[in-house]
Amino acid sequence: MTQSVDSPAGIDLNLLLALDVLLEEQSVQGAARRLHLSEPAMSRTLGRIRKALGDPVLVRAGRRMVPTPHALAVRAEVSAVVERARALFAPGRDTDLRTVSRTFTVLGPDAIAAALGVTLFARAAEEAPGIRIRFLAESHLDAPFLRQGTADLEVGVIDTATPEVHVETLCEDRMVGVVRAGHPLLTGELTAERYATEADHLSVSRRGRLHGPIDAALAELGLERRVVGTVGTFPASLFVLRDTDLVGLVSSWSLPLAAALGLVTFEVPLPLPALRLGLAWHPRHDADPAHAWLRARVRDLMTGWPDARPAD
Repeated sequence: MTQSVDSPAGIDLNLLLALDVLLEEQSVQGAARRLHLSEPAMSRTLGRIRKALGDPVLVRAGRRMVPTPHALAVRAEVSAVVERARALFAPGRDTDLRTVSRTFTVLGPDAIAAALGVTLFARAAEEAPGIRIRFLAESHLDAPFLRQGTADLEVGVIDTATPEVHVETLCEDRMVGVVRAGHPLLTGELTAERYATEADHLSVSRRGRLHGPIDAALAELGLERRVVGTVGTFPASLFVLRDTDLVGLVSSWSLPLAAALGLVTFEVPLPLPALRLGLAWHPRHDADPAHAWLRARVRDLMTGWPDARPAD
C-alpha cells in the first residue's frame, strides 16, 4: 500500500512520477492529461509535492508556469529515479515500445533536426506511437543540459565538458560554400583570393562569433574575408543568402533545403577541418529501453545520410 506524504514513515512514491511529468509539461493541465487525472486532482498533487519539497516547484510567469531553481536542480535525479523504477518493473527484454508513453528532448542544430525530423517522426508513429520527440535548438550558452535533464539526447558536433556523459562519434561532415544562383563567384575559376576578397560573407554561429575555422585557413595564406554579420542557424542563413550577394557556408545536412530555395553550392578552395558528428547522453539513460530505441533510430539515420562519411 502506498504511504501518504504526511506519514512519518516516508512519502508517496507516486509523487515522484507526478513531479517528473509536471516538470516535463510545465503545466497542470498537460500533466493532468498525461496522468489521466482531473485538473483539480493534479493541482492537489502539486500542492502535496510543494509541501514535501518545501519549494513552489512551478510558479506562474504570465500565462505559463516555469520551474523554480530548486525544481531544475532536482529534475534530472527525479527523471533518473522514475526511469530506474520503470526498468525494474518492465525489464528491457520484455518492454513493448508500442505501450510506452514518453517525451524525449533532442538537443541539436536546426539543420539536423530538419534533415532527421520527417523520418524520425514516421519511425516513432510506426514503432513507438506513445513516444513524443521535442527538438530543442542549441543555446548560445554552454550548460550541462544532459546532466540537468533539460535534454535527453544531444546530436551534432559534441563539445560537452561534462565528464560522465557518454559520447559516441558516428560520422564526419564537411562544409561547402553556398550563394544565390547567378552569383559572380560562380563564374570562372574560384581561388582562395577571389573567395576572400570578391564578396562579403555571412557567418553562422549560435554564439554570434564573426570568426571561425575558415578565417584561420585564410590567415595561413595571408588572406582575410569581410564578414558583415552572423545568424544563429544554417536554415536562417539560407533565406538571407537567397536575396543578397553574401556568401555563406552549409553542411551537408542543409543541402536539400539549399536546393529547395534555388541556391547553388560550391567547393571552398581551402583545406577545412571535418566536422565530427555524434550522439551524447547521460548514463542514467543507459538501461532505458525507450531511450535505447531513440539512440538507435537517430544513429541509423545519421550514419545512413547520403553525404555522411565514417568517422576515423
